[in-house]
Amino acid sequence: MRTTRLGTLWPVSALTLGGGGLGQLWGATTREECVATARAAVDKGITLLDMAPLYGNGEAERVIGEAFQGRLPSGVRVTTKCYLGSPAPEAVEPAIRASLTASLAAMRLKRVDLFFLHSMIAADGYALPGGPNSPRPPTAWSVYADHLRPVLAELVSEGLIGAWGITGIGLPDSIVRALDDTPKPAAAQIISNLLGSAGGLKRFTEPAEPRRLLTTAVANKVGVLGIRAVQAGALTDAFDRPIPDDHPDMADYRRAAPFRALARELGERPAALAHRYVLSIPGVDSVVLGVKNRAELDECIAAESAGKLSTELIARIDRAVGRSV
Repeated sequence: MRTTRLGTLWPVSALTLGGGGLGQLWGATTREECVATARAAVDKGITLLDMAPLYGNGEAERVIGEAFQGRLPSGVRVTTKCYLGSPAPEAVEPAIRASLTASLAAMRLKRVDLFFLHSMIAADGYALPGGPNSPRPPTAWSVYADHLRPVLAELVSEGLIGAWGITGIGLPDSIVRALDDTPKPAAAQIISNLLGSAGGLKRFTEPAEPRRLLTTAVANKVGVLGIRAVQAGALTDAFDRPIPDDHPDMADYRRAAPFRALARELGERPAALAHRYVLSIPGVDSVVLGVKNRAELDECIAAESAGKLSTELIARIDRAVGRSV
């Protein structure tokens, strides 16, 4: 499998095993199958495992603990995350340390290589459209800059984490500010799919601007993990779970109908073609997979082996979904 460097960090495989499928967020699977999938991913050349407590209420992390019994194979690295929300400044360090401690225990590890803030960053005083009752409130810039970053630096110095990063799904201006500011994250997770859509994860009214975020990350030598390659299933043949007709992910599925027709014309599965598209985006160091079983893993491995798409085919896909790049 192709490898590259994740920003200024270390070599990483073109594919990263994500925790969403292992945490059973993307349709039915079993703990046994997820454990087998994690082991198979490493056997087939994947060198980064991307986990989080929010993936199945810790289930994805428990899968990693069971799969590797606290002894990751040589060259394999692991990430996890912490959803912080909007705590009082004095609560930031206890919340971060408690989350990391629980994650390490679940994965049976003593450290993680990369630790992500899992909540979006917003300017101080920013109000989400839902107001105070909005689910998962953002982390204010002052909390991020003045209280969170010093704690993350301490965790690095203590050897509990190797580096830290941010999840770039939130407000573009705040993410760009974080990518430009010092100290900057070592890595960012950025929406990378052919629709340029975060679907149901977009909880703000401003445009998401994922390509602007990617460009900014690359310019600042911040490693990029491309996420949502199949946009929660909207870029596959069919969803593997019930989706309401008025859900943003269903709107993306309808928008992607011409893409599925093009995939059929090319003799490709939509999911495989969607992964190849993201693997072809300059600046994306590794694509995070949301697979939940070995069959889906094998399809993604085959997509990576098939190579990047031509400029002409990328343009055809962009036209099919009405995307202007």
